[in-house]
Formats: sequence, C-alpha cells, structure tokens
Amino acid sequence: MRPAHYVSISYSIATAMNAQLLMIEDDARLAQMVAEYLGQAGMQVTHCDDGRSGLAQLSGGGRLPDLVILDLMLPDMDGLDVCRTLRSLPGPAARVPVLMLTAKGDPMDRVIGLELGADDYLPKPFEPRELLARIRAILRRRTEGPAPSAQPLRFGSLEIDRDARTVTVAGQPCDLTSYQFDLLVTLAERAGRVLTREQIMEAVRGRELEAFDRSIDVHMGRIRAAIEQDAKNPRRILTVRGVGYVFAKQQD
Repeated sequence: MRPAHYVSISYSIATAMNAQLLMIEDDARLAQMVAEYLGQAGMQVTHCDDGRSGLAQLSGGGRLPDLVILDLMLPDMDGLDVCRTLRSLPGPAARVPVLMLTAKGDPMDRVIGLELGADDYLPKPFEPRELLARIRAILRRRTEGPAPSAQPLRFGSLEIDRDARTVTVAGQPCDLTSYQFDLLVTLAERAGRVLTREQIMEAVRGRELEAFDRSIDVHMGRIRAAIEQDAKNPRRILTVRGVGYVFAKQQD
C-alpha cells in the first residue's frame, strides 16, 4: 500500500455517509493512512492496535461502530478469535459488520473468517479504492432495505421478513450476517430460478465476481446451517453442479 494512493482521491466519489468505523490493526502507519483516506470520503475511523482493546471498545456500552475493519495478524490474539468473540457478544454488538484484512497467501484464513461471521475480506496489500468500495457496499446493504411494507417471504416453516431483516424457521430465529441475509433474499426472491455464483454476488455486491473468489460457497454453507434441517442434505438451497444455486419453490 503506497501513500500516494491516499492523496489522489476525488471528492466527486466521496460520500457524506458520516459512518463510524473501528479499525483493529497493529500497523499504526497503515491505520493512519486508511483513516486519512476514508476521512476524505466522509467516514470517521477509530483505531485500536490490538484485539483486546478493540473488543473492549465494542463491548464498552458506547456507540457501536457501523463497521469493523479487522486485521487477522494482531500482537495479542488472533484476529479470528476477535471475530469469534465479537459474534458471541450479547445484543447488537454481535451484528456489527466485519471486513477482514488477510494475508494474500492465506486463503484458509479467509474461509475460516467467513465461517465465523465476517461479512467480507480484503487481501493485503490492497488498493485504498477497493477498501472504500467494499466498505460502501457493506454499509449500503445495511441501510438500503426493500420497498416499504414488503410482505414477508414464506416457504413452509421458513419466513424471511425483508423489512425487519429477520429469518425464522418454525418461529425460531436464524443467526445470519447482513451479507448472508441479502444472499438468502436474492435467492428466495427468485425461487425456482437457477443463479450462477456471478449473478448472485453481482446482485448483492453490485460488482462482478472476482476471479477464483469462492467465498460465496462458504456463505451458502453458513446459510444452510441456519435454515436447513440437515445442512448436508439441503432441501431449500440446492446446488446445481457446474452452474450455481437454486432456491426451491416447494418446501416443508
């Protein structure tokens, strides 16, 4: 990541989101550059240099950040443990979106992070513009809801309330991240139609699928674990080998 990238931002692409972000990153220079770059886009970044101080910030009872930027290589504890602990916190803190920063050569860390509930990942080194684009996409998914008074989607015992952004099976709530909820809605709104991975991720993220990006499969596994009676033999979200996924119209 080079400092020159940070001075080239165009205010024509800046946004007045005023989002509050928490960056848990032990590289102070990188954190400062990210804060300056995102600050020009109307975002405020609070920096914590280790996992424990980041978790203390999240569980301290103050205003929660709109998003956490989490490095996986921290001096005091593994970033995956930070993500796992965050998702186990009581109340709304557990639902704060997480964007992981991962080493470029560690695909398994990305997979594990997504399985623990991270919303997205970005390998290091990264372009600041891509970081900004991914943050905007995550925040947009949280703030852009369906049309007012959208009727819940019901498939047997499964109910998806797009207004409340909740999912229940036989009245029991399902634990999904914001990104996973949007993936499920994308499929459910097109029940019976086979969608490729590219079509699903483009619909949710608003951008084309990256080469060799298999995170969609990890998220689908998480969704199945939440809504299927038997995730290994799914009856709601079906895999179409060599193509993608289809949400079954007829369900129990």
